Amino acid sequence: MRVPIPVLPALLAGALVLPAAGQSTPAAQPLPFTSALDGYRRHAEQEVAPWKASNDTVGRIGGWKAYAREAAAPAPQRPASAPAPQGGHRHH
Repeated sequence: MRVPIPVLPALLAGALVLPAAGQSTPAAQPLPFTSALDGYRRHAEQEVAPWKASNDTVGRIGGWKAYAREAAAPAPQRPASAPAPQGGHRHH
């Protein structure tokens, strides 16, 4: 639908809402700030186990099925006061 050119300025002027004379606008409330870096944990190197010991551990706990059960388990509930996780690469 095409809007006639003379109507366009009226539509744009109606989009600007100004307070009436003598009225004041309420003061804007500051928005809460939460840094994306809250809860950041620095990378720490992990000790690398020998591959033979790692394979033996996987076999002892039930192989790949143990990891599949762990992944399918519901996430533990965190207390309401705990901050929400901030993304990461786990969900890709």
